[in-house]
Amino acid sequence: MQKLSSKSWAFQLFYWDYVIGILLLALILAFTAGSMGAGGRGFITDVEQADSQWLGSALLGGVIFNLANILLVAAIDIAGMAVAFPVGIGLALALGVITTYWAKPEGNVPMLAIGVACVLIAIILNAVAYRRMSANTTEVAIDVAPDAHAEPVRRASATKGIVLSLACGALMGFFYRFVAQAMGVIDPATQTLEAGKLSPYTAMVFFSLGLLLSNFLWNSIVMAKPFAGAPVTYGDYFKLGTPRLHLIGVVGGMIWSLGMSLNILSNNAAGAALSYGLGQGATLVAALWGVFIWKEFKGAPKGTNGILAAMFLFFIAGLGVLIASKL
Repeated sequence: MQKLSSKSWAFQLFYWDYVIGILLLALILAFTAGSMGAGGRGFITDVEQADSQWLGSALLGGVIFNLANILLVAAIDIAGMAVAFPVGIGLALALGVITTYWAKPEGNVPMLAIGVACVLIAIILNAVAYRRMSANTTEVAIDVAPDAHAEPVRRASATKGIVLSLACGALMGFFYRFVAQAMGVIDPATQTLEAGKLSPYTAMVFFSLGLLLSNFLWNSIVMAKPFAGAPVTYGDYFKLGTPRLHLIGVVGGMIWSLGMSLNILSNNAAGAALSYGLGQGATLVAALWGVFIWKEFKGAPKGTNGILAAMFLFFIAGLGVLIASKL
């Protein structure tokens, strides 16, 4: 959705609608699916009985995620989906599986380790492919229109895209454990939820609140001091935004919110570490979109396609091993 709007809408402005969409769907799910059925607790009841420690833990997860996600969206803006997602979210997958397992030790450790190792190799291959493409773009640009400043600028942009992706991954690898530890375990015999802790729906709402509230800090900073392009203001959000652009952002947030909600709902069955790892399979989907739909590696030098193919194979192998670790 961000790629659809990026030509006419700064990512910082898109991001306001995105976080609104995340919270909106979280609330809809909390008051419908999260308040129906015989098992667990309804949303309002769950909030009333919740320990403030766990409400704060879910909020903190949203604050950390938000900073990481802003770096990710900035990296997409600079380097494209086929780079930002595999490098940033791939690193987040590796760190997230480790830190989430540390908080909730569940799963087959050797297989989790092999799966994470495959993903890390895929990240390295993706970064290599991107650097090759960037170097080739610089050479073509200099041949067509020689410019003493062209090469340093393009190389700086390529480096900035990878650095932002790595910073995103380093932060995003830590947010999930705070959400996971805030959620209670459901007793399979009685279908009752652990007292004091949160249902997945409640955890998602407070995670989303942390995301929205922290946006007034993180996104305001990036609006005033952008990584690339001109600064934007809150006035731009109202003056430049069209119903279509606002809708794209809100729908993008709702799509992500649904995915995250389904991911944390799987915690009791799959275990937190595996749920997080498989949730980052989005990385593979995003890389496929970047390569085949948005053509972000079009014109790359000979041999790059082979590196990309190896990257996809290692991602698939890593996710496959993570799945097998629970069988």
